[in-house]
Amino acid sequence: MLSLRQEITGLKAYSPGLSIAEIQKKYSLSRVIKMASNENPLGLPPLAREALMRHAAEAFRYPQGGNPRLVEALAARHAVDPATLAVGNGSDEIIDLLIRILAVPGKHNLVCFSPCFSIYPIQGQICGVEIRRRPLKQDFLFDFDALLEAVDQNTRLVFVTTPDNPSGHCPPRAAVLRLAQSLAECAPDCLLVVDEAYMDFAGDEKEHSLLAAGILPKNTASLRTFSKCFGLAGLRVGYAVLPQKIADGFWRARLPFSVNILAEEAALAALRDTEFLAASREVVLSGRAVLHAGLEALDCRVWPSEANFLMFRMPEGAPTAAHCFEALLKSGIIIRPLTSYGLPDHLRVSVGDPQENKAFLDAMSRICAAAPSGRPA
Repeated sequence: MLSLRQEITGLKAYSPGLSIAEIQKKYSLSRVIKMASNENPLGLPPLAREALMRHAAEAFRYPQGGNPRLVEALAARHAVDPATLAVGNGSDEIIDLLIRILAVPGKHNLVCFSPCFSIYPIQGQICGVEIRRRPLKQDFLFDFDALLEAVDQNTRLVFVTTPDNPSGHCPPRAAVLRLAQSLAECAPDCLLVVDEAYMDFAGDEKEHSLLAAGILPKNTASLRTFSKCFGLAGLRVGYAVLPQKIADGFWRARLPFSVNILAEEAALAALRDTEFLAASREVVLSGRAVLHAGLEALDCRVWPSEANFLMFRMPEGAPTAAHCFEALLKSGIIIRPLTSYGLPDHLRVSVGDPQENKAFLDAMSRICAAAPSGRPA
């Protein structure tokens, strides 16, 4: 009889945000606003759109092996050696391959926080690697001492997301640097993976990012993505700056052509579209401030964020998070419940454009005012 590996039968799969199409169908809505998946509220960069149209006829061709033009462009952007660059089908592929090429199943472990981006523990489980998780502090700040206590000589990877998902917390780069230095002393074969998917939205990137400051330690990797500020989530392009030996192993293990020809052309164009990048950052930073102030005015508990989303909790006496989520869906607005993160009383909303932000806050005002007794009837 055919059977699955034990790691797969016990796996809890990644839970993506709801799609616009399924909510339109479920509630018979003509218009739905999606503020659940941290996508760019400005959509596709104009130069990327032009590149996709210009190169569409080439889609029958395989891309150039190793995506060398994209590698060179990213190396120039970050002033790093091209030999340290890895490009993947989203940063998810890079996370998966780092676990596969570094950790031996049944022997090695990886360490991460709880809660955290769920792909780290999911891919670790798929690869048969022990997952060691340590809780964040009560205020969702990082407890790097607790993380280090979980590390031993068999730890091959430590994952840290900054700005963090789902809270938006972003520690100063000095704290991350101290973690890297401590790991180099206690676990010299361990790679610190700093996932900076949301770093483009930090108030001061160099203050928070080792990569941006040009001081990435030899035992540290920096992950970046084209899905957020670059607006290419549907095309799946991510990249990493890695220790050169690990980058070489990545390219040996990566499936051929995993970054397709249109995705590469769009990414190259997006890198040139500096006007769009500046506008994306501006609309997120201004919108984030509007959403934060609006939610606080409704007496919600809102966590400070350096990302393109906010995590919040409903006020005392208001409808539950689950009720709020459902009521927003009926109003044609999708946000993210955080039950899959182990936070059933918390919600996460992506920053939208000014009209989307207003529609969300208006709907929240109606929801908070609808049940003064504290719970829906």
